[in-house]
Amino acid sequence: MRTALVIGTGLIGTSAALALAQRGVVVHLADHDPGQARTAAALGAGTDEEPTGPVDLAVIAAPPAHVAAVVADAMRRGVARGYLDVASVKGGPRRELQALGLDLSAYIGTHPMSGREKSGPLAATGDLFEGRPWVLTPTRDTDTEVLNLALELVSHCRAVPVVMDADAHDRAVALVSHMPHLVSSLVAARLEHAEEAAVRLCGQGIRDVTRIAASDPGMWIDILSANPGPVADLLTDVAADLQETVGALRSLQSSDDAERREGAGGIEDVLRRGNAGQVRVPGKHGAAPRVYEVVAVLIDDQPGQLARIFADAGQAGVNIEDVRIEHATGQQAGLVQLMVEPKSAAVLSSALRDRGWAIRQ
Repeated sequence: MRTALVIGTGLIGTSAALALAQRGVVVHLADHDPGQARTAAALGAGTDEEPTGPVDLAVIAAPPAHVAAVVADAMRRGVARGYLDVASVKGGPRRELQALGLDLSAYIGTHPMSGREKSGPLAATGDLFEGRPWVLTPTRDTDTEVLNLALELVSHCRAVPVVMDADAHDRAVALVSHMPHLVSSLVAARLEHAEEAAVRLCGQGIRDVTRIAASDPGMWIDILSANPGPVADLLTDVAADLQETVGALRSLQSSDDAERREGAGGIEDVLRRGNAGQVRVPGKHGAAPRVYEVVAVLIDDQPGQLARIFADAGQAGVNIEDVRIEHATGQQAGLVQLMVEPKSAAVLSSALRDRGWAIRQ
């Protein structure tokens, strides 16, 4: 691939353009808002000048509701040899394009499984997709050259290609992305009118649960409008589980021992099912989940503290597999949780103590 046209210079489109440009591809940028395309160009994602002829690949990064119209327009204008979209829903856009009677041999639906809570070109990064799954939904009609162009794009973005049926993809993202986002928003909504004294007690757990609720509502209305059925089906199941959990909690309030035991059993069941589901979430780099040991370090909220910890861990020969930071309420201090291989935990704890760090047991 030598040339590409990215139509839609939001977070995903600009991030893909940055990755392509960094690997020597000549990228042209287009957007219904010319100012956004100029911003993306200023970031180094390409040029907002129109290509003088057909490019190798057109990447359509429009909202799901507009994908079919934008792809159809680009195909009718003959702007590229191959066309793909990066919308988070795949079945609907393909059916819309089929209804328009277009030859879809030059088109493939794709979906990079990566994003951020922020939107727009200023939130984009060239490494947004690195190590992340990128779903491709070819059909028997997809031209081999177009599939190869899509795979080349995925490679340039350092993502991991995953081939799926379009409708199977939509059911999957409803489970792992769309439904969880709504649940996160429902939890976060409980905080809107909560007493300030309660909100000040928020710790890492509530931050983890509500993080994705910070995303742009307009963007998510577009996404959910394109995949409402599978999401509604999943929320129906969640609602049933919630109703049973509410009943179990009410039973725990009972003065009857048997009813309390039944309530405790119901709560234990949902917690154990949660354990069983959580362990299926892929671990680092998409591999099977690993069990790490936590070394907790107390730090002051000052510049350079994290860099010092990582440097000291490196000198001890210990690789930090993951890290979490829990900030102390009302204090300029925090707790850094370093996830390491179990065999390395004692080595790291000892090394950090020797260097003056306070280790929390």
